Amino acid sequence: MHTSMARQTDMNKENVRAANIKGPTKRITRAQAKALGISGDLPPLHPRAKQEFNQFLQPSSKRGSSENKSTDVVSNFQSKRRAVLKDVTNMPFSDLNMKVINDVKIQTSKQTRTNVAGKNAMVAPTVSVGPWDCKGKTKAAEDVTDHSIKELREITAQLKLVNDLESEPSIALGSTLAKGEFKISNKVEDGNDQTIIDIDSKHKDPRMCSLYAAEVYNNLRVAELKWRPSVNYMKTVQRDITQEMRGILIDWLVEVCEEYRLGAETFYLTVTLIDRYLSKVYIEKQRLQLLGITCMLIASKYEEISAPRVEDFCYITDGTYTRKEVLDMEHEVLDALCFNLSVATVNKFLRRFILAAQSSYKVPVVELEYLAKYLAELTLVDYGFLKFLPSLIAASAVFLAKWTLDQLEHPWNPTLEHYTNYKASELKTTVMAMQDMQLNHEASLQAIRQKYRQKQFKSVATLTSQKPVKPLS
Repeated sequence: MHTSMARQTDMNKENVRAANIKGPTKRITRAQAKALGISGDLPPLHPRAKQEFNQFLQPSSKRGSSENKSTDVVSNFQSKRRAVLKDVTNMPFSDLNMKVINDVKIQTSKQTRTNVAGKNAMVAPTVSVGPWDCKGKTKAAEDVTDHSIKELREITAQLKLVNDLESEPSIALGSTLAKGEFKISNKVEDGNDQTIIDIDSKHKDPRMCSLYAAEVYNNLRVAELKWRPSVNYMKTVQRDITQEMRGILIDWLVEVCEEYRLGAETFYLTVTLIDRYLSKVYIEKQRLQLLGITCMLIASKYEEISAPRVEDFCYITDGTYTRKEVLDMEHEVLDALCFNLSVATVNKFLRRFILAAQSSYKVPVVELEYLAKYLAELTLVDYGFLKFLPSLIAASAVFLAKWTLDQLEHPWNPTLEHYTNYKASELKTTVMAMQDMQLNHEASLQAIRQKYRQKQFKSVATLTSQKPVKPLS
């Protein structure tokens, strides 16, 4: 009887469990489901899949059989990769970036705390016993204080130097020159010491390249020797053209530059390309004008922002040459010059030498600039000036321009001698030849003279010196 009652009780319990397995009549949460599973009312969530997944992630430490070697290799490789990468590849970029930043901040804060603790330990030891330790601590504190005062004085001196440079560059330059870093004076014939004015210190415009100006012009001095045209190509290379034909061509190109409003550097480069080509290649006089417009086309492409078209140069010759002839000539010129167009012209040196000449005036003299440019352009027409270097012609133009405007003082000074690298005695031949051309108002080629008679150039072509330059020699 008892046995049957016990069996009936067990059957009732099994029936209750089976009824509970069917599922609850209402919706339950995950926490409730987990609690019911633990108490035996519900089965665990995905027990089989969890066990298999755990077995896959945690391989047995024992060596497996030969059939499971590949599985063990894959699982070991994945576990090693997971150990090395530490799930970094699964993190979003923003989270990874924030993690790196936070790590850097933590490391920086640790270093800061370490440095502060080290300084505090150096200034004030944590353990102090006896009077002798107090004396040692006081001495260490005094040493640190002296060191801090010394650093403070150095920083103050540097700040003062920076303020001097910003407020008064001349004072700071004088202190720098006094240390022997630059050459500060040259003795002239009268025995007085005159300082050299730094023409690059006043330019804060980065386009002036003040830091590299000296090096740039040193390279130009090398380039004027390297790409210099022949001084006697009319005798050695050319047989069909003459010096007068060359002068007429350049005089006509002055009008072309004014017609298309081309810059001065374009005109100087055009003449340089013509002379360099004539120094190497023989040409007939019928093609001399074609060479002129072609060299101006190349120079315009090199110097101008908006260069004239090929058809414009064909039109300026009244249709004498076709577009194909100009392009073919362009190929010939570039091949003969090996595409070396970065040459040193008179105008490049003239810019810097005029800047050095204007430094001696309180207010820039506009007539000095226009007169120097006028004298320099006059030399382009004359074939005889090919024997002079472009830098020498530019220096001589500045010399004669200053003498034309003022005969009361010597036109040359230590600043000009320093930046031109020419003494007054070295300019004698060039200046006298240039003055003869300046005084020859009845010359046959008048394009440059008419250009500089205009009011926009202060009519400098009408100015002449009251005294000759001969007494200065």
